[in-house]
Amino acid sequence: MRRTCPLKTSAFAARLPGLLLVLVGMFGAGSLACQAATFYRLESAVVLPGTSPAWDYLTFDVARSYLFIGRRHAGVTVYDVRTRKVVASIADSKGANRAILVPEIGRGFTVNEDGSTTEFDLRSLKTLRRIRFGHDADSGSYDPATGQILFTMGGSRKIVFLDARSGHVTARLPLHSSKIEASAPDGHGNVFVAERDRNRVIRIDARAHKVTAAWSTAPCKQPTGLAYDAKDRRIFVGCRGDRPVLAVLNADSGKVVSIIEIGRGNDGVVYAPQTHRIYASNGVDANVVVIDQTGANTYRLDQAITTRPMARTMALDAKRDQIYLVTAQGAVDPARKVDRAVAPFYPNIYFDNTFVVLTYGKSPTVKPSVH
Repeated sequence: MRRTCPLKTSAFAARLPGLLLVLVGMFGAGSLACQAATFYRLESAVVLPGTSPAWDYLTFDVARSYLFIGRRHAGVTVYDVRTRKVVASIADSKGANRAILVPEIGRGFTVNEDGSTTEFDLRSLKTLRRIRFGHDADSGSYDPATGQILFTMGGSRKIVFLDARSGHVTARLPLHSSKIEASAPDGHGNVFVAERDRNRVIRIDARAHKVTAAWSTAPCKQPTGLAYDAKDRRIFVGCRGDRPVLAVLNADSGKVVSIIEIGRGNDGVVYAPQTHRIYASNGVDANVVVIDQTGANTYRLDQAITTRPMARTMALDAKRDQIYLVTAQGAVDPARKVDRAVAPFYPNIYFDNTFVVLTYGKSPTVKPSVH
């Protein structure tokens, strides 16, 4: 059931720096209970040992309560969210940015930066083979309607399709974008993909392996994170531009139907159909913005959670109502190149043994302090 608490748009438009959790100031004390019955709070912060930490995407396995963490040079780490311990590292997955799970065949596939994927067994977590399909790769997704895995390759300006059962490349689709970001299938053979450098979302026919639509995300700039609502056919896009927002697109027309403010440095968007909530993780402002979907075209802020700097990607356990993020302690070394496109002081080094898994959950017995 969707909640229908009214959004005080004038206060929301004030754009508080960092979107910190100051809901009373934004909405008034009288509306606090309506805005968020309980707040997400940090439940655990578990440090995982390792040198020069690096990471990208998180994937949650609902069946086993495993969190698959793409740790680049350290490969994929498998973390049990119940015991809060590492249970495995996927062998021969060096360079992995993320893991894509295909539960119907009991397999997982990593996305490795060198243009390969490491196929592994979901039950045993044993590596089966490493398949090369190109020279670079960043992310991807699985399309259940066609049984294909889509790998995004910004450096090569293309997308590669791989049959999940055979491991054979089925097609290569050239694109004009060199910043091919998140993707999500619609369940009917189409896949939506964000092109950050072209400020648009494209729709790909995974059967025909061709682009069938391209839609501007304006006023959203630098679309990065992306999630999909199958029931209402809405695409949620997190945007990193000078005005960081979540853009909501109609998946049939491509029309932008709503714009909601989020934090800077977005790299993750998750939609929970059970609760009609959208979660946007924002590394520069160190927050997760939670948005209620009150209708197909109407949205309101539920809450904003202060996290830790550079916790930019996330996963959601909808059953436990827990949010998982990762980050590490970093610094800017002026002798090295700094990615100023993200932020003026975006870290270019991270310290050994500071990589941490953060778990946020709700506790109805704990009431937030309001000052």
